[in-house]
Amino acid sequence: MKQQIIESIIQQMLQHLDNVQLQRLKSVLEHELFDCEIKTQTKSDEDDGNQLLDSFITAKRIEGCSEKTLKYYRTTIENMTEAVGKSVRHIQTEDLRTYLTNYQRKNSPSRVTIDNIRRILSSFFSWLEDEDYIIKSPVRRIHKVKTATNVKETYTDEDLEKMRDNCVELRDLAIIDMLASTGMRIGEMVLLNKADIDFNERECVVFGKGDKERVVYFDARTKIHLRNYINSRRDENPALFVTLRSPFERIKIGGIETRLRKMGKELEIEKVHPHKFRRTLATMAIDKGMPIEQLQQLLDHKRIDTTLQYAMVKQSNVKQAHRKYIG
Repeated sequence: MKQQIIESIIQQMLQHLDNVQLQRLKSVLEHELFDCEIKTQTKSDEDDGNQLLDSFITAKRIEGCSEKTLKYYRTTIENMTEAVGKSVRHIQTEDLRTYLTNYQRKNSPSRVTIDNIRRILSSFFSWLEDEDYIIKSPVRRIHKVKTATNVKETYTDEDLEKMRDNCVELRDLAIIDMLASTGMRIGEMVLLNKADIDFNERECVVFGKGDKERVVYFDARTKIHLRNYINSRRDENPALFVTLRSPFERIKIGGIETRLRKMGKELEIEKVHPHKFRRTLATMAIDKGMPIEQLQQLLDHKRIDTTLQYAMVKQSNVKQAHRKYIG
């Protein structure tokens, strides 16, 4: 309790004293309160914590985070504060270490999940530090969780051709080509309208994560198949891709996932899903020598580390590189 009072006083004086003065004030308070007995009065910090969390979420919304991401941030932070049982201003590094350890023991999550929680807490407490609500983030001394590198599968050229050859509907062929040649997210594709497509430049504008606008590009084959599909339609829906039956509504993510999964089973292709097209494009681009910075922009990744995770280096390319550069 004494330590909490000292920290509260220090926080309130942050804007008025420099670091040396703050350190001296802390030493004096610790000395003067050493022999004091402090009786606590029932006082809830819940309202203060909720207000700070709301302000943090507002700040992240302004930065462009999606509502889905914001909801995940809020839930993660609320779960932590409830489990720790302290005001966010008084949470220490050891509290967070204990929380993460207990969470791991109770839920048996993957290391990736634990590190995601750590990153969200780090973002929250770093924001509190930047805004002068706390002196130092308690997450600073909690290091990144080491995670195993999983080499995820991509489609082979043969897989892609088999899927194209076995498309009965013009729409499905256009969807496969669009995913394969642009590398866009499935969530971005279902929001596209026919008017968004520029056939002359073979490009279209999509809205990525956080409603960020960017241009993606498609190849000549996609242009032909997309135009054939649009010309075959008799509905008035402005959406680029619609359901096959009346009332021809905008197709949803689940509809495309189900369609692709069924196709994969019929053709005996492992794990057919929309995101695998994106990973395949990234791998192919790096194999053909695309600079990683350009690929990062193409895929709309905030951090280049994410782009590198998408790009699977084929062993055959490693062998060729060895022969070329080493002999």
